[in-house]
Amino acid sequence: MPFHRFEDLEAVALTPHLSSAVAPVIEGNYLYYCLNQKKAGTGSELHYHPNELLIFTLEGTVNAVIGKDRQIVKPGTFILIPSNVRHSLKATEDGPCAYLYIKDQTWSVVGIAADEALPDKPMTLEEVNRKFSDGEISDRKGAASTASGEPPSEIIIEGVPNCYYPILTSLDEPLRAGKRVDWIEGELCAFGFFELPAGYEYAQDMSAHERFIYVLQGKVDADVAGERKSASKGDIIQVPLNASFSLNIPADEPTRLVEIRSTAFLQDTMEERRREFVA
Repeated sequence: MPFHRFEDLEAVALTPHLSSAVAPVIEGNYLYYCLNQKKAGTGSELHYHPNELLIFTLEGTVNAVIGKDRQIVKPGTFILIPSNVRHSLKATEDGPCAYLYIKDQTWSVVGIAADEALPDKPMTLEEVNRKFSDGEISDRKGAASTASGEPPSEIIIEGVPNCYYPILTSLDEPLRAGKRVDWIEGELCAFGFFELPAGYEYAQDMSAHERFIYVLQGKVDADVAGERKSASKGDIIQVPLNASFSLNIPADEPTRLVEIRSTAFLQDTMEERRREFVA
């Protein structure tokens, strides 16, 4: 099914021993697409993971640490966290926070504590929640690290570049007069921000990427491989690799969208892994 809304999906704990976050998870063929939600004053302990993490803030204020840099992040900010970079994101005491949260499938959505070595394979969501519920994994939320000595060799703490991209000063910021398209590309995933004028049309016979498109404001008449929907704020449009799709903006109002797509490198990497697994 190419159309979703987060409120129609069950929210699950992503890494229950390290984070308060719960999120509905849409699993594509190359990407995990989630809405990460945290209560006021709660969040994640310092951790890392070998997949890339893309974030677009929607609600509340986020206290973010990436590498050694700490910033207070408002809604309308895009964050690109490269693979294996140490990070923590918490909702401030002012209120809860929510943000689009996307990872590639070279690893699962489950993170690794900053003082733990990278395991041979990731835990699945089901596995980490079962082990946490059964007491096989200790709850480390709010607990100080017990590790001594050097951090794991895989983790990146020093020399992390600026990962923050302010896109909007507010999600209620008025749309501008012309078409606006901004792309920010990581190694495995890319983020696109769009302000599209009324009457704008875009179509592809065969998508070169897996895409997830989130409607921030306005409406879009979407067609994905023959399935149609008039999408509005909060709707998600999922476009599989090689699927046909079209986006038509109604003539009476402009529209604001954000898109996450897989890169060709991610697609090639995942297909090679899958061939090796089958062999």
